[in-house]
Amino acid sequence: QRVDQLAQYQTSVHGKRLAGGDEAVATCVDCHSVHDIREVKDPQAPTFPTRLPQTCARCHANAEHMAKYKISTTQFADYQTSVHWEALSKRNDLSAPNCATCHGNHGATPPQVGSIAEVCGTCHVLFEELFSKSPHQAAFAGVGACLVCHSNHAIQRPSDAMLQGKSAICSQCHEESSAGGNTAQAMASLIKSLNDSVQRSDGILERARSYGMEVSEALLRQNEAKANLVKARVAVHAFRTDAVRAPVTEGLSIALETGNAGDAALRERDHRRLGLTVSLVFILITLTGLWLTIRRIESKT
Repeated sequence: QRVDQLAQYQTSVHGKRLAGGDEAVATCVDCHSVHDIREVKDPQAPTFPTRLPQTCARCHANAEHMAKYKISTTQFADYQTSVHWEALSKRNDLSAPNCATCHGNHGATPPQVGSIAEVCGTCHVLFEELFSKSPHQAAFAGVGACLVCHSNHAIQRPSDAMLQGKSAICSQCHEESSAGGNTAQAMASLIKSLNDSVQRSDGILERARSYGMEVSEALLRQNEAKANLVKARVAVHAFRTDAVRAPVTEGLSIALETGNAGDAALRERDHRRLGLTVSLVFILITLTGLWLTIRRIESKT
């Protein structure tokens, strides 16, 4: 077992307040219980990933308990609306962020404004790399970086609407006609063009597949177009039009190719139908001729 938990606790907000005489702060038994202490990997343990948010909420969602600290008590309620909670509670994804992921456990300390991007970057590595090279890195350094667009506890699933439209996040800082506004609109337009193209190709390939046409290779290739759509959406964090245009251009090329393959398969279906129709007509004519011949022979007899 580790032996550094006490040392870590003494560096935490809880430990420092306890050392200062505040006995209302969380100690070992508040999180681990007393006689029925369970291993962290036990699903029934208060510190198991799926149960930890409720454990923290016993104090941090208690308005009466937190009144003396003047700390908001909506964190758990906000977290329950987030994509992180959805992954943790509904998909049982134990790697999804919980309270300890961002705040620590024994050494629990709120992330400082200047380090929030690094905290988020422990999971979202590529996003942080792009953001660190973007114009926003310096602009948001003192206001919480990722929080500006994504919030903290109530992180919602990102959408293309964040760039443009009534719910656009960019419009909170950038006028529509400004350089930043134009960049946001350009990125939104590029992503929309690829998304529309991918959806069109998906529809054509699905129609061809439903008719029994061979489009398996095109369907596999279509996954590359969808991967480029994901890359384009990720590249938004660089806040440069050229960073988004590169994967969009490649994705459009692939989507056009797969769409053409689907169209070719549908044309082949039409050719087969025409050939079958002609064949049936000839068969019908032949049968009619045979019937007339038989009738003529029978009438002579």
